[in-house]
Parts: sequence; structure tokens; C-alpha cells
Amino acid sequence: MSASDVLSATLQAALLRELGRTWDEVNQNHFRRKLRRPILALSDTEGRLGQWNGERRTIELSRGLVLGQPWAVVREVLKHEMAHQFVHEALGISDQTAHGPAFERVCRDQGFDGAARGLPAGTGLASPSPILRRIVRLLALAGSSNVHEAETAMSTAQKLMLKHNIDAGSAAAQDGYTFRHIGTPAGRIDAHQHALAGILCDHFFVEVIWVPSYAPLLGRRGRLIELCGTPSNLDIASYVHDFLVQAGERLWCEHKRDHGISGNRERRRFLFGVMLGFRDKLRVGAAESQREGLIYVGDPALSAYLRRRYPRQTGGGGGGQFHATETFEQGRRAGKTLVLHHGIHETTNRGRLLG
Repeated sequence: MSASDVLSATLQAALLRELGRTWDEVNQNHFRRKLRRPILALSDTEGRLGQWNGERRTIELSRGLVLGQPWAVVREVLKHEMAHQFVHEALGISDQTAHGPAFERVCRDQGFDGAARGLPAGTGLASPSPILRRIVRLLALAGSSNVHEAETAMSTAQKLMLKHNIDAGSAAAQDGYTFRHIGTPAGRIDAHQHALAGILCDHFFVEVIWVPSYAPLLGRRGRLIELCGTPSNLDIASYVHDFLVQAGERLWCEHKRDHGISGNRERRRFLFGVMLGFRDKLRVGAAESQREGLIYVGDPALSAYLRRRYPRQTGGGGGGQFHATETFEQGRRAGKTLVLHHGIHETTNRGRLLG
């Protein structure tokens, strides 16, 4: 069965409408409505992910890309092609190569991935840096069955991350900034998911934003997390996210077993408590670091990078609040016992965009 056979006519029409809405959003937020909407089409070609055709005023996206990759990747490819459109129609430049200086400048100014080949930057892990390798070794020790040794290793890893990021200019000069999409798209963002996003932003040196998502085969919208930061910090924050998601579910299963609970009615309340308990633990460590003179004042350049990628940010809501029930407090106590330990995968070969 070909990719074109997967979508019904109704779903394909809905997909093209969603691409149109995304085009409108990017045109408004990044290009101040200076562009005129082109024809948006799906292509069965396997040789490229997307293409801007100025003569036909068409942006084509690969059907395999749209159906086979997360929507966040589709958005990045569409942005890439809109940068080509902007250079051609808004700037009126036609005497440069497709990925020449004007195109590179537009992508840099807007926080787009301007590379000419492969998938966008936010789709995988980068090669591990020396600082990441040191933190991995510490987190391996944090898996010790000796509670004191595990807590000491996690605390040392936290301080090493802090020291590495206090000189934000040096870290950025070495690694640069990029982005990464993590987690699973969801139509509803619960309180514990918002709390987890806050943990990453407040304690792991990344900027966090909820970005739109879309499931073409279901015709449903949702949102997922995008992280912005240096590659090393993205690796760590991505791991922490997955660790806390898995640990929260494990603790909930243990809680159900220990208390003879059969349903999941209190699951979200318990998970919210877990995240706040772990956040409380991190805050204790941060206060200790401050007493030792290790104070992180933020990274204005990273904040500027986020603003380039999302010039018009909107509030994502707080995900609701829970009363401090016994289930919530039990989750909070469980969260305070969590210790980050080794689990970061050292993978390579992140792809790049095709022109």
C-alpha cells in the first residue's frame, strides 16, 4: 500500500487545512504577514522532504515525511521552505544559490534549521560532550543501592551541571543552541506534565515551550514539549524528562499494589505530587549550592534564541490544581525519594534538512 492510500479524502483535506493553518501561523509570527499563501501540496517523491517552487508558487512536502515523522518535524520542514519563499518573494533575491547567504541569514534570524540535508535538528541526540560523559559517570554512581552514596552522587552531578552553566557565554560559544522535541503529543496537558516542564526549565538549564502537534491519520490536534538549549543540556533534560515519566508511573503502580487500588481515578493527583516532591528535593539542592556561592543568573542569549524561534509566545495554562489530599501527599513523599541515576543513551548521527 502506498503512502497516498493511507489517508482518506477527508483526512487528506483536513491535513492540508492544518498545513495551511501552520503556514498562516508562521507567516504571522515570523514574517509579519509579508508572504502570500502559496499552493500547499503533498508529493510522493522520495528524494527530498520539501520544496519551494517559485514559478508555480508551490510548497510541496513529502507524503512520507508527513505520515512518517512527528508533526514537530513537519513544522520545521515547512518553516525551512517558507524561508526559501521569503528570500524569493519578500526579499526579491534570485541571484544566490538556494542555501546562500540570504537564506542562511533568514534562518538564523528566525531560529529555523537552515541545513540542506536530512531531518531537522530537533529529532535526535547529538554526540555526547565531555561534560555529559562526566555527568553520566556520576549518575551511574547514583544508581547505587547505598542510599547515602546515591544521594551524594546525584548532588555532585547537580553541582557539576550548575558550574558548567554559570558561565553561559562560554557554554554557548562551545556548543551553540539548538532545539529538541520530547515526549508524546497529547490533547490534554495535565498538572503533573506542566510541573515536569517547570522542573526542566528551572533546574536543567533549558527553555521549555509547548508547541502544536497534529496526527494526520487521526485528524487530531495536540501539543508536546520543545526544549531549547545547548546540546549537552538538551541531552540531560531529555533524559530527566523520560526518567521522571517512567519513575512516576512505576511509583503509581507500587502505590496501587500497596494500597489495594484497582482503578486509576487518583493517578493524575498522585503523579502531580510525585513531580512536586522531586521539585522540592531539587530546590533543597539548589539552596545548598547558593550557600556555597554557586548562583546561576540565567542565560539571556538562550532566552533570545527562544524568542527568535517563537516571537509570539502564548501562555499554556497551568494544567489545573489539586487539593492536598492524602493521595497527593503520598505522591509528594514518594517524589522526594527519587534519585536520578544513569540512563542517558550516547547516540549519534542526527540528520539534517534536505533543500
